[in-house]
Amino acid sequence: MDLFSAEKTLLHLPNAEVIYIPNFYDARTADAYFDHFKANSPWQQDDIKIFGKIYAQPRLTALYAINTTPYSYSNLTLIPNKMSDELLQIKNDVEDISAHHFTTVLLNRYRDGSDSNGWHADNEKILGINPVIASLSFGATRAFHFKHRTIKKEQYKLHLDHGSLLIMKGEMQHFWLHQIPKTKKVVKERINLTFRSL
Repeated sequence: MDLFSAEKTLLHLPNAEVIYIPNFYDARTADAYFDHFKANSPWQQDDIKIFGKIYAQPRLTALYAINTTPYSYSNLTLIPNKMSDELLQIKNDVEDISAHHFTTVLLNRYRDGSDSNGWHADNEKILGINPVIASLSFGATRAFHFKHRTIKKEQYKLHLDHGSLLIMKGEMQHFWLHQIPKTKKVVKERINLTFRSL
């Protein structure tokens, strides 16, 4: 079920608040940021353990922060790089619209439709009780699925477009899971910036 249009960008869900801004950056600005981060980020592909088996994470990542606090998830611990001028400008833009202060940004690079991010919640203890997560998308449009942990009918799909901003607030990380699923469609690369506070 698709929830959003250009006119409706705020949705109150059970135990969550979701804000979607489809044209947070115009196409020219989004193009420039995509090219910059693709060329200049220290991309890495880490191994993750799922049900006792080791797999190469199906995307590339890079972590940046305004402090030196590492970020751990899925039995990985990432050490942040210092935020660049470009990231600091984006951080300021996102903070202005979200009224929230962020310290850290995780970049995810989805090289094609086989790169993905499985069902999960951003609920690590270091993020606090009700974390605010701001997610910027550059490049190819990808589907974003989210579902309530206990209310089975609460399942939704949103297409994250080039230059768009998604903000997840409230209790969402406690009660909802989200994913970027694989797709057999031919899709170009996407770079996603997820801001959080550590």
